[in-house]
Amino acid sequence: MAKLFQPTQAGDIALKNHIVMAPLTRNRSPGAIPNDMNVEYYRQRATAGLIITEATAITHQGQGYANVPGLYSKEALDGWKRVTDAVHAEGGKIVVQMWHVGRISHTALQPNGGKPVSSTNRIAKAKTYLVNADGTGGFTDTSEPRALETSEIPGIVEDYRKAARAAIDAGFDGVEIHGANGYLLDQFMRDGVNDRTDEYGGPIENRARLTFEVVEAVTREIGARRTAIRISPVTPSGESYDSNPQAIFTHVVEGLARYDLAYIHVVEGQTGGERDYRQGDNPSFDYKALRAAYEKAGGKAAWMVNNGYNRDMALEAVETGAADLVAFGKPFIANPDLVERLEKNLPLNTPDQSTFYGGTAKGYIDYPLLEKVA
Repeated sequence: MAKLFQPTQAGDIALKNHIVMAPLTRNRSPGAIPNDMNVEYYRQRATAGLIITEATAITHQGQGYANVPGLYSKEALDGWKRVTDAVHAEGGKIVVQMWHVGRISHTALQPNGGKPVSSTNRIAKAKTYLVNADGTGGFTDTSEPRALETSEIPGIVEDYRKAARAAIDAGFDGVEIHGANGYLLDQFMRDGVNDRTDEYGGPIENRARLTFEVVEAVTREIGARRTAIRISPVTPSGESYDSNPQAIFTHVVEGLARYDLAYIHVVEGQTGGERDYRQGDNPSFDYKALRAAYEKAGGKAAWMVNNGYNRDMALEAVETGAADLVAFGKPFIANPDLVERLEKNLPLNTPDQSTFYGGTAKGYIDYPLLEKVA
């Protein structure tokens, strides 16, 4: 049996294979509360070595899209407990991706219609997803944010800590801190977004400060070996940019090496796009050098890769040691039994892109399993 399909370990989380279901926003949790459909969706995909949930807001302020789940109400946590119980009953493992969107939001989604918060007060040329009064949904421009006051930042760190504790209490096997794709932590890390002049802006060390404070708080609360983080060094999502991504993200992974984390989740290239994507005049990002820097600094977490991996690429990455875990996104949308299809090298269902965001069971929990394929 190929190594990809054999058991492995990510920190304290024992996995039955090296295949990971990537976080996938689906906008099917009205009121930020996981429901029966969500329970079934994740249950169906429990053969993955690890499921990473769709991005889940740590607070109401952290919300950026309509009908995405949260970790900040009793009803939401009760809903997530049903999800984790269902996944565990099928022998699966599941972690929650903890999300604060920062400026990628809209006043309609914020407490009391307030401005979204960020490292900056500059609006992102980006879109968010809202639901209209008639129940239809669509994408709209994000709202103007406000820069967080320095005095507010400890409260943000505390929000992450509380959310991590709530996640473990709801039965999750661990948490993944969302530090990627142009959301709040990424907005602090990148100099193309962060224009602050306090201790959270300017030099690389300052721009990475919030990420390290969050990691410190979360690992203290639930343990490092149940904590992970996702980064996307060059993806332009949320109009994010850095003049020297190799430098900032090398500093970040060297700092993360201080913690005995479960895994580091690295998006290679442009999320959902070019794997060799480069920003502006920057040279191609060197992911091998990034991992080497992490390991040289003493890091031992599992190394998870993501973005456009197919069966052959995944087999090679794990067999050669280039990666410990491989995350699949869109293939898991249309193939609840993706692991079996990959192992047997069988054809994959094609995802219906029109049902990706919002909607009903169609394109969510009705894709055929192998035994039901004619």
